[in-house]
Amino acid sequence: MAQVGIVMGSDSDMPVMAKAAEVLEELGVSYEMAIISAHREPDVFFEYAGTAEEKGFKVIIAGAGMAAHLPGMCAAIFPMPVIGVPMHTASLGGRDSLYSIVQMPSGIPVATVAINGGTNAGLLAAKILAVSDAALLQRLKDYAADLKAGVQSKDAKLKEVGYKNYKK
Repeated sequence: MAQVGIVMGSDSDMPVMAKAAEVLEELGVSYEMAIISAHREPDVFFEYAGTAEEKGFKVIIAGAGMAAHLPGMCAAIFPMPVIGVPMHTASLGGRDSLYSIVQMPSGIPVATVAINGGTNAGLLAAKILAVSDAALLQRLKDYAADLKAGVQSKDAKLKEVGYKNYKK
């Protein structure tokens, strides 16, 4: 049974939302992914959000661009945490998506990550679940330790070769 629902409004959101799935996979968190347009197929959307709790979802990660109603509407229906991922847009650089997601009315919170922040959305979902899962919490601690080791390795390389010779 999936613990996290990952939903996006369009397949053009897939490169960003795939990052959420990848980090959840790395951490051993089950998820289900779907493409649903809240505007073009509202009946399908209402079915998805309305049955998410009984499917076992504990968190929904919802990505959307432009008007970006998908995360907020998920939060209006699904009683547990929703994480919104604003998508970069050609016209306004994703600010339209960001503002749409963070400016929710009182009583309908949506946690929001950076524009195109799929990885952080996956990590935030895992951290929410880790509140009641000690093994997942340890995997998150190990993930953070790996990030630290990566930075320390890069610093050691910089000290060894100098900035003029440093290449990624």
